[in-house]
Amino acid sequence: MRVNEQAVFWHRDLPPLAAEAIGEHTVEATSRRVPDTIAHRDEWWTECRDDLMVHARERLTDEIARLGGRYAHVLTEAIDTTHDRASGDAWLRGRFTYVLYR
Repeated sequence: MRVNEQAVFWHRDLPPLAAEAIGEHTVEATSRRVPDTIAHRDEWWTECRDDLMVHARERLTDEIARLGGRYAHVLTEAIDTTHDRASGDAWLRGRFTYVLYR
């Protein structure tokens, strides 16, 4: 892949027409943990969502290389909130289904 070449395409963004689909896959990613409190809930959610998307892009890029592809087109995503009552933490977990292209 050339420097600055886009490898991950989200939903309506499509990979180049010449790309050949070679399979459908799923990756999971998580955000960093934040305090599970009512205070600043919207801020925490936004930070976790942004962090989750960074980790998802990293996971997708790693999987593209590992599977010998060139592009990934994300079709669906499911994002859930996860809590650890013992530690008082919360975080987001995402599951992303994508088509791998070469």
